[in-house]
Amino acid sequence: MDKPRSSKPTRVRTKKTTRAVAPVVKAKPVVKERRKKAAYFNRELSWLAFNRRVLEQAQDARLPLLERVKFLAIVCSNLDEFFEIRVAGIIQQAESGVAEPSVDGLPPREQLRRIHSVVAAQVEDLYRCWHSELIPALAKKDIVFESAKDLDDGDVAWVRTYFREQIYPVLTPLALDQSHPFPQLGNKTLNIIVALDNPETTPIERLVAILPVPRILPRLVALPPDGTKQRFLFLSEIIKLCAGEFFPGYRVLQAHAFRVTRNSDLYIDEEEAENLLKKIEEELRNRRRGAAVRLEIEEGVDSTIFATLCEHLDLSHEYVFRLAGPLNLLRLMALAELDRPDLKFPPFTPVACSPLRVPEQIFDTLRAQDVLLHHPYDAFTPVVDFVEQAARDPQVFAIKQTLYRTSGDSPIVRALIAASRNGKQVTALVELKARFDEANNIQWARQLEEAGVHVVYGLVGHKTHCKCSLVVRREGDGMRRYVHLGTGNYNPRTARLYTDLSYFTSRESITEDVANLFNSLTGFSREPQFRHLLIAPFTLHARIQELITTEIENARAGRPARIIAKMNSLVDKATIDKLYEASAAGVSIDLIVRGTCCLVPGVEGLSENIRVRSIVGRFLEHARAFYFENAQAGEPKVFLGSADWMPRNFFRRIEVVFPVEDPTLRDWIAKEFFPTELRDTANARELYADGSYRPVKRKPGEAAFSAQASFMASAVARARNGE
Repeated sequence: MDKPRSSKPTRVRTKKTTRAVAPVVKAKPVVKERRKKAAYFNRELSWLAFNRRVLEQAQDARLPLLERVKFLAIVCSNLDEFFEIRVAGIIQQAESGVAEPSVDGLPPREQLRRIHSVVAAQVEDLYRCWHSELIPALAKKDIVFESAKDLDDGDVAWVRTYFREQIYPVLTPLALDQSHPFPQLGNKTLNIIVALDNPETTPIERLVAILPVPRILPRLVALPPDGTKQRFLFLSEIIKLCAGEFFPGYRVLQAHAFRVTRNSDLYIDEEEAENLLKKIEEELRNRRRGAAVRLEIEEGVDSTIFATLCEHLDLSHEYVFRLAGPLNLLRLMALAELDRPDLKFPPFTPVACSPLRVPEQIFDTLRAQDVLLHHPYDAFTPVVDFVEQAARDPQVFAIKQTLYRTSGDSPIVRALIAASRNGKQVTALVELKARFDEANNIQWARQLEEAGVHVVYGLVGHKTHCKCSLVVRREGDGMRRYVHLGTGNYNPRTARLYTDLSYFTSRESITEDVANLFNSLTGFSREPQFRHLLIAPFTLHARIQELITTEIENARAGRPARIIAKMNSLVDKATIDKLYEASAAGVSIDLIVRGTCCLVPGVEGLSENIRVRSIVGRFLEHARAFYFENAQAGEPKVFLGSADWMPRNFFRRIEVVFPVEDPTLRDWIAKEFFPTELRDTANARELYADGSYRPVKRKPGEAAFSAQASFMASAVARARNGE
């Protein structure tokens, strides 16, 4: 099944041999290793440093105003998930007394103490940014946020009418007294706690009630416009203003909004779960009743009420945050829908100029050449077309697909259903435990099963996180396989927001391994064999160590030695130690790590040859790509894939990291993709040995360079030139 390869693959015009990118630190023939105790950054504090970099985008006055608001909303969303998953897990470790030490050796309670200190400072800066920077800047652009106390009589009348018609019918007051137990409050739901008294009793009767706010009510209410001004009022302000209508005869002393964050991780013993789908549905219901891990409440609440909340939620004060309000700034994301292009990034439409732009010719094209797409600069359409065309093509016999996260109205799911109804054998590996997407994936699984698709859930104890699509097609007297492998999810919506790489090929060396992977996941295989793909939990970790070792050996032998790795997170201690060893041997190492990084760079005798940077910009950096100089063999090794360098990715997930075998595509990654990212001085921050992230230094008078802007410009130029 060997086939001719195109002499001009998809993306790159240069014909030079692929070599290391950026200046190479030439290794000495022998580097004397200086013994130094290895150092590591704490995983949780490193993640919080990433969230700080997102907050810096909200604070950056050079960015469009509504984009800054979106970044602020993302900071809040990130903190929610951080408490629901990471902090919840550390609290459980601390309370159980049995804890696996963090990579830096901090015990759980010390981690919690430091987390609280960092989060408290971050939240204070977040609200300072909102109140002191964004609200005044928005007002200058005729987007005004009102407070209830500043409304005039006409506005108050409008608000009370809105309350009676839209809010009052769906709210239910819950009294707190001996006959009314403390209610079960939903995770991250808005609640108003109201203090009342009865002026006709002696002594005056003091009462407390809670108003849980249904999620169906919009948290941001548009007031009638005032001339050119668009005016908004937070829902919590309206409810506090009108709370007395729920308690006729009583006097409202105070009303404050609060919000509880609960432990939201899933705890499932798959060996004991007879029906995994039903078990996860049960756990999703339990998640709503998870232990409280954070309380957010507006400033000024009465100390007695505050103590009551903490007691009933079983929370110590270190997990309580008194906020300047409003709560849950994630709701500010609604402002992105405003028709104010002057306050947003200039629109960008992914270009559709790849060789796969004609769906009917996809398989013909892939017989001749491999194709590499860079999202969101390249349209995601060919990925959808690949599956949809397979569903329609009468020569296609089988489709096998992984689904980790997908969109609400997924064209991929629809295509798989259509393929099954067209008589093709369709297999879908649906990951039911994709965090916060479990309910959606249960829904997809049922729809697929009803259409006759074979739905499986991967290996027991392992999340199926890889991004693979395999098509088997009859051609002539035999069968030929076609494959799509990616670094991102099969989700057209996030493909416009995340940077990812898609690789299409019909090379037998790749497609055979992908077929073996699917057989291992759907059938039985104690020791699956893979010749070219690096698969977790089977071979990925060991092969990464081997690739780093090769660079160490080349450096010690006086040959060029270079590693460039781009990922979301770097946590695995064994891999970090191997990188330290490589640095000591003289290997030049550049790491582009968007989020958590536990490796400490730039330490003499340990990591002086390692540089770490993070890029946080308009798009979420999500691609994973790896370059190894491989000088002794004379040909660099380039890999792409779904895996970060974390223990969970190496050992608890099904991951695929695949080689880019086409020389020209490999050359584009080495000579365009990586150098562009390493040039970034606009959105990049460099990690220092003290744990701080600082803007990349520029020469005097040098303009800031944005990798994302460069990729956008390149895509537009290719579309204009018809490439």
